[in-house]
Amino acid sequence: MRKSVICLILLMPLMVLLASCDDDESGGTPKDPDTAPKASVDRFSMEAGTLMVRDATNGLPAANAPIDFDSGEPFITMGLGPSGQMVEYYNFDVQPVDPAPIYVLQRENETSPVSGQLNVIDAIPGDDGYNDFWQVRIVTVPADYVANTFTSLAAIQQQGYDVQETGMIVNCPVVPEGSTASKRLGGESPDLTRGWYKDQVVFYFNFAEKELSATPDDMVPTSPIYVTFNINAGEPEGGPPSGFKTEMGTTQTHNVIATTPVSSSYSPLWAVNIYDNGDFEEVMDLTTAEMAMALGAGPTVNCPVVSVQ
Repeated sequence: MRKSVICLILLMPLMVLLASCDDDESGGTPKDPDTAPKASVDRFSMEAGTLMVRDATNGLPAANAPIDFDSGEPFITMGLGPSGQMVEYYNFDVQPVDPAPIYVLQRENETSPVSGQLNVIDAIPGDDGYNDFWQVRIVTVPADYVANTFTSLAAIQQQGYDVQETGMIVNCPVVPEGSTASKRLGGESPDLTRGWYKDQVVFYFNFAEKELSATPDDMVPTSPIYVTFNINAGEPEGGPPSGFKTEMGTTQTHNVIATTPVSSSYSPLWAVNIYDNGDFEEVMDLTTAEMAMALGAGPTVNCPVVSVQ
């Protein structure tokens, strides 16, 4: 099954329901995503954010307000590739290596998702267990299943259907409706995709610049990134709050990613390595980044690459 089919689910209108409004035999009445309630999403709450948490001064969007990830810092960064090429990547904050499950419904004896059915998740930003990175699970439903009859994990579990865990990992950050992030390296649509969360509609981006597979222990793969800040980590007001160090008069950092999407070991979940900003001028590629004075490791962050020059 192609990941593009799974993550970029077709947003087709539902078939008009029969006038009798009989329940689907598999249980329940199909729901219309166009009229269903929508979940409220806040990526910048204390519960959801780590590096990007809303306060009275930082100007981060309000809860459930659309986010323009193309508006510049702190949402998009100019960095360097392993050979010194200029790269651009979005910043979706800290994410764990343990993926969250996303449920894709497929009728028995078929090999493609149910047409019109939205994928089902059980966590949004701020919930325990949420992750922008989802491990795909295939739910086999009866041949007569009607799209969008099941709109929550609880409803799926009540039926006792077979659920197959796959090794497919997809990067689909859940965001408020109306959010924008127009840049893509893989050619996929930048439009938001709809899904179900506890009988409510949610919206998420799709980043498919590289197909991802779970590690042998079912974790999200990671790749190194080397970063430095205006004030070194460990000093007063240093580290992320001081912002990335940039070339004078520009937004060009000397943050260096170890891999690009053409590499077999690429992952948009970056394992952060912090280097001394005194080495900023010398760091121009992966070799010089690895030679810089290390100040320690940071978290894993979701930063899909959207441009390589």
